[in-house]
Amino acid sequence: MDSLGTATTRFLFHLFKELNKTNDGNVFFSPVGISTAFGMILLGTRGATASELQKVLYSEQDTESSKMKSEEKEVRHTEEIYHQFQKLLTEISNFSTDYDLIINNRLFGEKTYLFLQKYIDYVEKYYHASLEPVDFLNAADESRKKINSWVESQTNEKVKDLFPEGSLNSSTKLVLINTVYFKGLWNREFKKENTKEEDFWLNKTLTKPVQMMAQCSSFSFTLLEDLQAKIVGIPYKNNDLSMFVLLPNDIDGLEKIIDKISPEELVEWTSPGHLEQRQVDLRLPRLHVEDTYELEPTLGAVGIHSAFSEHADYSGMPAHSGLHAQNFLHRSSLVVTEEGVEATAGTGVGFTVSSAASCELVHCNHPFLFFIRHRDSDSILFFGKISSP
Repeated sequence: MDSLGTATTRFLFHLFKELNKTNDGNVFFSPVGISTAFGMILLGTRGATASELQKVLYSEQDTESSKMKSEEKEVRHTEEIYHQFQKLLTEISNFSTDYDLIINNRLFGEKTYLFLQKYIDYVEKYYHASLEPVDFLNAADESRKKINSWVESQTNEKVKDLFPEGSLNSSTKLVLINTVYFKGLWNREFKKENTKEEDFWLNKTLTKPVQMMAQCSSFSFTLLEDLQAKIVGIPYKNNDLSMFVLLPNDIDGLEKIIDKISPEELVEWTSPGHLEQRQVDLRLPRLHVEDTYELEPTLGAVGIHSAFSEHADYSGMPAHSGLHAQNFLHRSSLVVTEEGVEATAGTGVGFTVSSAASCELVHCNHPFLFFIRHRDSDSILFFGKISSP
């Protein structure tokens, strides 16, 4: 069985490609946030719905397990997924004075609805998520505001109004929330006096002015000659996390690269053995990106169908049947400055019934890919495409 990080990297890249088809501009989301939400949902699913979600969180590699009965495989894989999430959340929650990295999960349940105690206990054990009773039946909008307020408080007020007006109603029984908040300082800050206004090329004919940061230092670097692109790794303080930037050589080269590369290649190219320390003349624009997605249609395109149908099997959540996912909302925000990065994301699921010569030049003045990865867990916290800073 793949590690959780490897399996979710594969899924995130498929999800990114689908989002990229319908978004001409920037794309930005939190893979670890979305996959954690899936993990909490998986705890309450059974049968075909559980099997569908498992494919997001693992992929079969060994021949031994292929000989096992399907029921035994499902139990084994499901338990392994839970333990990997438990380990991931514990690793990420380790306190650091150099950055803030906080993942929070919460369930908001209709106070008159009977949820299985086993489900509540398992969500608490593996995902550190408690169940808070609310009154969807008689005060749906007040409950919505309460949920949004909690999300806002967990993301330093960056993610507001995750659930828009009218998205929850008296038939809502459960809202499942995941938030990811990260604020970190670069290992080497960009000096503000080196930041200059430059043109960022949106395509070969259009530009827009941006504030371009600059420094020449030692960074992890590799040249992808076959793709005509380069990758640079920019560490945060104490090197637990890094931002990786994949920059094509050509102004309009990014979409061609996206069509060619696989998630496995992305992992390989950014592994320690593939990168080498080089002097890099790095030019990176200040960024402020926000995105909101209703992910249900996109998830259908990557193979998740039954989880949102009225025939979904969520018999592991309630004391009686009829529960199904109503919507899957994800909102994310990113700010990149000379000092560092502040990034945050909120995911909610509702359920209802029915250079210089000595430096390699990496000049990010045209569209590029980037992601922020946690080293110890090998998990990608945030992933995006910048087409217009």
